[in-house]
Amino acid sequence: MADHMVVCSGRSTRQVAAIAQKLLDRLKETFRLSARSEGKDVGDWVLIDTGDVVVHVFRPEVREFYQLEKMWQGAGGPSAA
Repeated sequence: MADHMVVCSGRSTRQVAAIAQKLLDRLKETFRLSARSEGKDVGDWVLIDTGDVVVHVFRPEVREFYQLEKMWQGAGGPSAA
């Protein structure tokens, strides 16, 4: 498990892959962190695991299908928009 999770969207498979690649590059340059990633070749859903933080980058249709935000709605926390 991770301490934090970030969920975001890109408008297309190309944008999702570009967001993920830019984040991976910045993590390496700024924090000297080699994060693991999956799904960048397809671009529907990219998972980036930094250890303490997990980042999910989705296309809008895929994000709507999986609805990860709903996992926390019943837990008393704020709902994500």
